[in-house]
Amino acid sequence: MDKRLREAAQKGDVYHLQSLIKEVPFLLRAVSLAGSNETPLHIACLSGHLEFAKEIIHLRPEFARELNQDGFSPLHIASANGDIEIVKELLNIDPNLYLLRGKDRRIPLHYAVIKGREHVMKELLVASPDSAEEVTARGETCLHLAVKNHQFEAFKLLLENLKEFNKYDLLNRKDVQGNSVLHLAVSTKQYEVVDLLLDEKVVAKGTIEMNSLNKKGLTPLEVLLESGDGDIEATLRQSLQQEGLAQSYVVPVQDPSNEQSSREQRRDQPRSRTKKLQDFFKYNKTKDPPGKVRDTLLVIAILIATATYQAVLSPPGGVWQDSYWPDGDNNTSNDGKMSLPHIAGQSVMGTNNPITYGLFLVFNSIGFFVSLHTINFLTVGFPLQLELQVSLVALVATYDTVMSAITPNRGISLFFFIFSSVFPILLPYITKLVRNYCKKPRFLSRITNC
Repeated sequence: MDKRLREAAQKGDVYHLQSLIKEVPFLLRAVSLAGSNETPLHIACLSGHLEFAKEIIHLRPEFARELNQDGFSPLHIASANGDIEIVKELLNIDPNLYLLRGKDRRIPLHYAVIKGREHVMKELLVASPDSAEEVTARGETCLHLAVKNHQFEAFKLLLENLKEFNKYDLLNRKDVQGNSVLHLAVSTKQYEVVDLLLDEKVVAKGTIEMNSLNKKGLTPLEVLLESGDGDIEATLRQSLQQEGLAQSYVVPVQDPSNEQSSREQRRDQPRSRTKKLQDFFKYNKTKDPPGKVRDTLLVIAILIATATYQAVLSPPGGVWQDSYWPDGDNNTSNDGKMSLPHIAGQSVMGTNNPITYGLFLVFNSIGFFVSLHTINFLTVGFPLQLELQVSLVALVATYDTVMSAITPNRGISLFFFIFSSVFPILLPYITKLVRNYCKKPRFLSRITNC
């Protein structure tokens, strides 16, 4: 670009521009041939010179669609700077400029939101209410950008636009990281945004997906628990309770007087090192994210399943290495010692001590089946769920086959066959009944206290 033209644009000197054009009639046309993509209109918008911008727009309206080397159009620059008059002039010559994409596929509205230029936002939203739906290269909506850049007033303005045109579905739109607006608001501890999103007077109840998962598999509440914030946590929990979604997250509320007295009692009693260590590692419902707890439970369940399955392959006492069946009254084996009849591959314990072996069989099987039930329960909704369940069924069938093969006593073998067929089916109901029974005294005590 001609140096004199650049200086005129920087100063906003319209008369100098006109004199340069008289001197060199094709001066503005030569700008397109320059190595740089920057035009005088870009410089005028950067400097905020309205009259100079008007003159350039009148002489070369096609400059309005040019992107400079940084990926900005004149409207991008004017929107970011908040120059509403220049924005209006640019939209007058081409109303479709509001959808012109620049760096990272951002439109002018995105930059107005990032900088909190509310008057410019209103102008662009009037020109095209649908522009609020446009996303960046990272999947960010205007709402994401408002929260990321802490522009609360801009966020409120966008909410009003969504309400007017009934586009509340944008509130649950996710970026490339799978984060919704609520995920971002709680992770950056923006109280006002969270309160606004959960206010039923502003956003209809049930609109916000409270248990939406991001790419890390975390809900907004789990994101919050990683950073920790009591005020926002209380708001989220209350909203979750109202929607009936937080049964697993809600911490039981105790009577304040009882809680105070129990605290005083605990304070008076000296705490041992063991107790302190237990308290340090104790599970905390308010701080331990459910996702991490699930992963821990999965590891423990897999270890139990592995240990109990290994006990089948190598039962206590091992298995007989030879077959022995005495003739007549002769119970003496080949080595001259008294021995019970047995078949190679059967359990030694099952032959010598059937009762102990039967108890081992039952308790080992309970541990095995419960661990598999836990694995199946914790992986509900995972990809390849069918394949995983087929593998678990095959593992159960293998376990039953091996147990039946090594059991020497037919009575125990029949009992185990019935047990292994019925117990896995009844296990979900048994655990539910036991869990409800364990909770019953608590409910009764609360009713009594009331």
